[in-house]
Amino acid sequence: MTKKTYAALLRGINVSGHRKVPMAELRPLIEGLGHTNVRTYLQSGNAVFTTDSGAGEDELTTALEDAIEERFGFRVDCLVRGGDYLAAVAEDCPFPAAELEGKQLHAIYYSGPVDPERFASIDREAYLPEDFALGDRVLYLYVPDGLGRSRLGDVVSRPAVVKGLVATARNWNTVVKLIEMTREG
Repeated sequence: MTKKTYAALLRGINVSGHRKVPMAELRPLIEGLGHTNVRTYLQSGNAVFTTDSGAGEDELTTALEDAIEERFGFRVDCLVRGGDYLAAVAEDCPFPAAELEGKQLHAIYYSGPVDPERFASIDREAYLPEDFALGDRVLYLYVPDGLGRSRLGDVVSRPAVVKGLVATARNWNTVVKLIEMTREG
């Protein structure tokens, strides 16, 4: 088997002291699944690992979610994505990422394909200069004043819009860092 490097994106952990998953405990948990070269980034649930298991993204995701639930006593939605996919997301970004601050651009990753019809009712003109674009299992979100002040960010994240999908957002600085980490393999 050939080795492949992945990023694991955990959703909704370590926020306001809730659903604590310390990164120092996450690393050995991932190693316990047979993966190597495990590294974490920030406390918000980003890990990179290498594996030669031959398992696909969905299998790796389920194994990680199961292990987290067993270890910490609660289920955490995760997305596992290959380094090539993450690099393609960055390459395909329709916004001028190199010209923006990391807080102005976000990638919202989804567990599956996103039908543009989910977003058809959003009056995009009403939110300008904020904007979004869809990609391969990702929504690019441009928010000039940051996500904390974004009205559009709230709209594209509504349960009715993302219904049936796991969604987790990362600012562009994190997107770039995870790509770098997966390239370090």
